Amino acid sequence: MTHTHTPRCRDLLGSISEYVDGSLQDDLCRELERHLSECENCRIVVDTFKKTIYLYQSSSAEADLPVGVRERLFKRLDLDEFAKKA
Repeated sequence: MTHTHTPRCRDLLGSISEYVDGSLQDDLCRELERHLSECENCRIVVDTFKKTIYLYQSSSAEADLPVGVRERLFKRLDLDEFAKKA
């Protein structure tokens, strides 16, 4: 069975950032959690969002690039002016 997101799914998932941050109003939080208990697709969206944030935060330490890679990348992207500032 294929599930499409209903307008209610879209409304609730519009609050996903605040929900994950823990800043969503209590009544909306309870409503979203009740919806998540019934909607597998929305649970997948929220879980994926949480994992994406985790992966970003755990890998956000600036990686050491080999000499010249940053400049070549900026040049390739036609961002020479930024390469000079970095």
